[in-house]
Amino acid sequence: MDRYSFLNAAHTAFFSDLYDRYLTHPDSVEPSWRAFFQGFDFGMESALEEIGIDAEAGVVRTAGGDEAAMPLSLKKEFQVVRLIDGYRSRGHLFTQTNPVRERRTYTPSLEIENFGLEESDLEKVFSAGDIIGIGPSTLREIIDHLTRIYCDAIGVEYMYIRSPERVEWIQQWLNVNDNHPNFSPERKKYILRKLNEAVSFEGFLHTKYVGQKRFSLEGNESLIPAVDAIVERAAELGVQQFVMGMAHRGRLNVLTNIFGKPATDIFSEFEGKDYEQEIFDGDVKYHLGWTSMRKTNSGDSINMNIAPNPSHLETVGAVVEGITRAKQDRHFPEDFSKVLPIVVHGDAAIAGQGIAYEVVQMAGLDGYGTAGTIHIVVNNQIGFTTNYLDGRTSTYCTDVGKVTLSPVLHINADDAEAVVHAALFALEYRMKFRRDVFLDLLGYRKYGHNEGDEPRFTQPKLYKAIAKHQNPRDIYAERLMSEGVIDADFVKKLEEDYKAKLEEELRDSKKEDKTRITAFMADEWDGFENVREWEMMEPVETGVPKDKLEAVARVITQLPEDKKFLRKVDKLVKERHKMFFETNRLDWAMGELLAYGTLLQEGFDVRISGQDVERGTFSHRHAVMKVEESEEEVLLLNHISEEQGDFQIYNSLLSEYGVVGFEYGYAMASPNTLTIWEAQFGDFSNGAQIMIDQYLSAAEDKWKLQNGLVLFLPHGYEGQGAEHSSARMERYLQLCARDNMYVADVSTPANLFHLLRRQMLVNFRKPLVVFTPKSLLRHAKCVSTVEELAEGRFQEVIDDAGASVKKVKSLVFCTGKFYYDLLAAREELGREDVALVRLEQLFPLPVVQMEELIEKYSHAEDLVWAQEEPRNMGAWSHLMMHFPDASRFRVASRRFYASPAAGSPARSKMRHQQVIDYVFDPKKDNMSRPVPADVATDEE
Repeated sequence: MDRYSFLNAAHTAFFSDLYDRYLTHPDSVEPSWRAFFQGFDFGMESALEEIGIDAEAGVVRTAGGDEAAMPLSLKKEFQVVRLIDGYRSRGHLFTQTNPVRERRTYTPSLEIENFGLEESDLEKVFSAGDIIGIGPSTLREIIDHLTRIYCDAIGVEYMYIRSPERVEWIQQWLNVNDNHPNFSPERKKYILRKLNEAVSFEGFLHTKYVGQKRFSLEGNESLIPAVDAIVERAAELGVQQFVMGMAHRGRLNVLTNIFGKPATDIFSEFEGKDYEQEIFDGDVKYHLGWTSMRKTNSGDSINMNIAPNPSHLETVGAVVEGITRAKQDRHFPEDFSKVLPIVVHGDAAIAGQGIAYEVVQMAGLDGYGTAGTIHIVVNNQIGFTTNYLDGRTSTYCTDVGKVTLSPVLHINADDAEAVVHAALFALEYRMKFRRDVFLDLLGYRKYGHNEGDEPRFTQPKLYKAIAKHQNPRDIYAERLMSEGVIDADFVKKLEEDYKAKLEEELRDSKKEDKTRITAFMADEWDGFENVREWEMMEPVETGVPKDKLEAVARVITQLPEDKKFLRKVDKLVKERHKMFFETNRLDWAMGELLAYGTLLQEGFDVRISGQDVERGTFSHRHAVMKVEESEEEVLLLNHISEEQGDFQIYNSLLSEYGVVGFEYGYAMASPNTLTIWEAQFGDFSNGAQIMIDQYLSAAEDKWKLQNGLVLFLPHGYEGQGAEHSSARMERYLQLCARDNMYVADVSTPANLFHLLRRQMLVNFRKPLVVFTPKSLLRHAKCVSTVEELAEGRFQEVIDDAGASVKKVKSLVFCTGKFYYDLLAAREELGREDVALVRLEQLFPLPVVQMEELIEKYSHAEDLVWAQEEPRNMGAWSHLMMHFPDASRFRVASRRFYASPAAGSPARSKMRHQQVIDYVFDPKKDNMSRPVPADVATDEE
């Protein structure tokens, strides 16, 4: 039995520590020990017998039948370690974290009997105490220690984390002072002061603006000292910029007491005054953003940004991550931790909104990571009128955080010190590991969804309890008085002083006639101007001298000689060299890449993301070349010159909503970066419709935000079915108004080149939606010359250069790829009496140029608008709204359909041909003839 003598000879502390390691990270334990622990842990007779353990007899047997007794003390040590693991894994289920409800019960509980221990063991000393940092201790002491760490006002979830280093760091952090703060009297008074600001601010608004919506923070006021603690400590740790996103609950409080927005401004907004700016529609006060420079208590300065948000609750999270990444790339490329994102969620929203999952999944990706985000949930246990039991299936609203193995802390929001303590944990963890962390502040909502709502309609029992409940400030004040830190007059004085300050600011606000909205992130937008629609139409010189084009072309048409690439890639690059330097026939990809290259050459940055953008969904771009054997990535566009801008291109996760939000945020914080999102197919952008509606089309009017984000939306009818034909251009055109964006459907590589360059060379930024082609990527006639890039500029309308004005009887306006279909038909028919004019910019609509062309072809009696799309889609309705002469057009289009295109290639081809036929022969009208009710087919 010498082989098993170690069971008696070794110290039990060794076994305890080894077993603890096995429970946390089984793979880190030597295989034979792992087998031993598996048998003990699972208690399965067959498994135990297989490795020679007779648990009932308490012995270990050899294959030959010899046996050695397992010391009872060792068996008990294992059971105590399992108890410790039980508290670590499940202690969060048994905490005192709910201030107004009895929490649900869970089984099995943490009673010692569930771990094979009994009452008589409570006074026995166990070496397992070493594991939790208290040394050999009685079982009672171990349980008391574990209860204070895991089952008091903070519940901690972390045992699913697979990194031993992070788990060990968390456990060491929790073991200090039993996971309880040890703040000085001065720090406690400061926390009370911030709590008083939060409570008094809400009370002041409640009395001064009775019944007005403000989405108060009451019930979760401890958010204010928590965020304040993060900002103060973050500045000490070297954070220089702070980007925050949150929905409306508590936003006004955060703006005033964290970001330093003058209460005067907020009061003016409550007064309902008009805005000082004329070119501005504004938004409700609890949606507005703010930027400020905050001086911390330690004397550091930190740039503070809270992004504007729509009512779509979780939308702003993606935008915040994009803003953060842009600031990191631009200002701190060597240390992303210097820009700290904090996203504040609602409990119902983070559990119910899919965008939260999309944002979380970005956290560790190369193109979207921001070195860790602190997520804070203002958990009021109710969503509008829906109880949490009806709002999610998961145990916690924060369970999405486990996707990225992030630690989650659930805190009783009534315990201000616990909340601040947890907030500091979150910050330290983020700064140490550059990863996400979640804080769940479990509080309540004092009033209804808004202050005019009656919550007792739906939650009478809950709101009966809330009505009797003290606010967090008064709870904390009583605690500090019992500790002798303050006297009864301290809080009274705090409240009087703060309210006197608010009264003074209220008087000042009444002296103002108009409300002034401060621009968000004005520091990043110095030198840019707001412009109106007619200024957007002014011509811009976008041509590039031939020698500079050649310099770019040489770099992007030559692969490194010391690396081996696929033969197809090598051939592709050689063909690009040939088209620029020999044939002078540049295809779509060359026009696009030369636009990027020349902008990079001039010092602009370029960022592209989306699904499969590195090569392009249709394999046209190949901006990233892979070395055949190593898969090393080669980006030729980053080798143009030493002074060039930075070219970044990232294949995104399979997300539209989250990624478009991220890229919008990126463009918002980096106006000198050409930021592009490309949809895999054009109408896939409808997955990001909220972002397009709430930010892209309306943010300048609502929030004074300029943004130059470019959307590439592949569009064109090639018989690929409903979801692979139309980018739903009618939706974007319906959103167009005054000066809010550009929309284009360009038909040549040169015009794309000039369009993209115009986007960066103007001193303003507008979103740009481009309906990009699929079949034109390799169309023999969709080519441009080097001279057209060097000498031209963007053409809003392209006239028919080959048309003889006097011969033209039909003047046809069309867009994009459809032009080439009509051109082929005209050539086949030999119709010299038809002029094909391409409308390249759909908004702002080039009305004057269109009118000039109609005047030029005044002999033409037949004016035609031709589109591939059904009549209820495409650009036709847009033209009727914005072009006075649209009433004169004969419209050639598909019929009215609910689906953009037929799934059958044969049917799609037939419908397409019908439209083309009608363009050239009005007698072939497939729209106006009546259709018998019993034969309502497309063929009629």
